Amino acid sequence: MPLLVMKFGGTSVANLDRIENAAKKVQEEVARGYDVIVIVSAMSGKTNELVGWVEGTSKLYDTREYDAIVSSGENVTAGLMALRLQEMGIGARSWQGWQVPINTTDAHASARFVSIPRENIDADFAGGNKVAVVAGFQGVTEGGRITTLGRGGSDTTAVAFAAAFGAERCDIYTDVDGVYTTDPRIVSKARKMEKIAFEEMLELASLGAKVLQTRSVELAMRYKVRLRVLSSFEATDETSGTLVCDEEEIMESKVVSGVAFSRDEAKMTLVRVEDRPGVAAAIFGPLAEAQVNVDMIVQNISEKVAGDAKLYTDMTFSLPVNQVERAKKALEDSRASGAVTYAELITDTETAKVSVVGIGMRSQVGVAAKMFAALAAENINIKVITTSEIKISVLIDRKYMELAVQTLHDTFGLEQA
Repeated sequence: MPLLVMKFGGTSVANLDRIENAAKKVQEEVARGYDVIVIVSAMSGKTNELVGWVEGTSKLYDTREYDAIVSSGENVTAGLMALRLQEMGIGARSWQGWQVPINTTDAHASARFVSIPRENIDADFAGGNKVAVVAGFQGVTEGGRITTLGRGGSDTTAVAFAAAFGAERCDIYTDVDGVYTTDPRIVSKARKMEKIAFEEMLELASLGAKVLQTRSVELAMRYKVRLRVLSSFEATDETSGTLVCDEEEIMESKVVSGVAFSRDEAKMTLVRVEDRPGVAAAIFGPLAEAQVNVDMIVQNISEKVAGDAKLYTDMTFSLPVNQVERAKKALEDSRASGAVTYAELITDTETAKVSVVGIGMRSQVGVAAKMFAALAAENINIKVITTSEIKISVLIDRKYMELAVQTLHDTFGLEQA
């Protein structure tokens, strides 16, 4: 039998009515002749509630117990989904991570997959069941402890199962009907894409687009798992949603496929850092140890100070605004220890990152010039620029973010198919 993986997020299974709606979509695929592995998240809001219970009980909690508690939301959803399918006359059973088993590392709250043996679920299909409902977001260590994969881990679970079982496709059901050229709430002309390449989706996900979790796209690209993003709340068929696939499946790529943004960014600048071998490691090593997620990095040209033989430079980088205080402490501790010296630390917490993404950039010149000219025409000042083969990102004042997104969407004609 051909096999399909279907994943339903928290909003898609938020209550019994929505679970029934999701079960009907599973029923449609069974009627088409598929065996189906369904990956479910916890009901919307339940994981946050469970995390709150943990933090309300113990501030310095044991992460093993955290995982045991927080993973329980998915178990409830899996059981309810299996019961609903059974009521509809479909052979189904629920599977918790340890029952499959989903073998992971022992990094509690951020575990990684080790293996997903097929034998147990294959035997269940061979015995007559048509649907395996698997609790997402969780696994089990070699020692038998429950683990969780980090927030958004159910997307990753779905892709991992599709890879392990050689699924024809992995369908991700959510509260949007596909991947858009940008957020339709900001640009009313945003267009739903029929197809998007893995690399483009990975860039968009990492740059702030919240349709798919970044790790799930990385895994899909590595194992060539065809992903489809579609709505739980609309009638769908095999042409619905957006297909995330190999570049070779896309007839002709636009130069720019989408505009992504991240609203809550900050910019930090270390003024007059001694320019010597190892200084970058001395700055960014402690930031990494403090779990600060540094993104864009710019180093100014070196210069001398009168009466001083040493060379100095300024180092600027961006980071999430909620990590600024952690970054400040790490840098101040480094300066106090003598590992790095700087004259001043300047922080700007009112910035945003806006990016254009497209695999067509590989073969098209002038994209950056066109982007910068469009922003300049709107008097939007660029603070930091970074590029890759298929992406250009700029850091700007946050108050201009929506204008920048709208301008770039129009400039590159993304409303046109």
